[in-house]
Amino acid sequence: MACILKRKPALAVSFIALCILLLAMRLANDVTFPLLLNCFGQPKTKGIPLSYTLRQPLQTHYGYINVRTQEPLQLNCNHCAVVSNSGQMVGQKVGEEIDRASCIWRMNNAPTKGFEEDVGYMTMVRVVSHTSVPLLLKNPDYFFKEASTTIYVIWGPFRNMRKDGNGIVYNMLKKTVDTYPDAQIYVTTEQRMTYCDGVFKDETGKDRVQSGSYLSTGWFTFILAMDACYSIHVYGMINETYCTTEGYRKVPYHYYEQGKDECNEYLLHEHAPYGGHRFITEKKVFAKWAKKHRIVFTHPNWTVS
Repeated sequence: MACILKRKPALAVSFIALCILLLAMRLANDVTFPLLLNCFGQPKTKGIPLSYTLRQPLQTHYGYINVRTQEPLQLNCNHCAVVSNSGQMVGQKVGEEIDRASCIWRMNNAPTKGFEEDVGYMTMVRVVSHTSVPLLLKNPDYFFKEASTTIYVIWGPFRNMRKDGNGIVYNMLKKTVDTYPDAQIYVTTEQRMTYCDGVFKDETGKDRVQSGSYLSTGWFTFILAMDACYSIHVYGMINETYCTTEGYRKVPYHYYEQGKDECNEYLLHEHAPYGGHRFITEKKVFAKWAKKHRIVFTHPNWTVS
């Protein structure tokens, strides 16, 4: 009986020591351990997926500069969900699955309100074209107040993004951060834009400008996501052969808008002599990247051999 009484304090001391050790590991590695939670109680993380606590230490991305602080983007994710704007998302009911990802990426002005069942409701990173900034500013409270924790990455040519007072889009963003000081808005540097053009030429053998092509927001999203994410799950993006497959699913170009047919829009842009997005060409490149990176495509599924 005396031995048992002596053993209890020893066990208590050992348990406390283990908790302290786990706490030190938690602070050093930014990892949540279930045993540590048992030591100090469960934190209040209602509405935040468990995977959010598994993010790695932040990585600096120098090609993206904060409009307010002029500091580079710091971002590092474990498992990323990249949600397409495609009408393919209608009826998929994968919102809960998407929201369980470490980082949820969206593009341009794609909304979540009213579409949560299919696309989820959380957004950590939103990559936006310079041409879509005015669309965000039509509903600024929704994008920059309610979603103040979202990181916005705005891409665009130097003429629109210059900081000398003559950059039309940059001026819009400056006013936005003055109105919404908590908004996390980053812009691509001129060097980063040149780099993305170079990647297009390396992958396709075509000069973007000479071929009359405009890179898509999906292109910029992939390039940043491959740097920032350990693995990527892309939802709702069709591959380069989808529109020529018999019996393919005809859907709107965007899940939140009626009107344009997705495949008609893709073919129109692919063959435009000037000013078109080469969506089909880009999808072929994405399939190539998926062989080298941890990237999967579903809804519809891609076969990447």
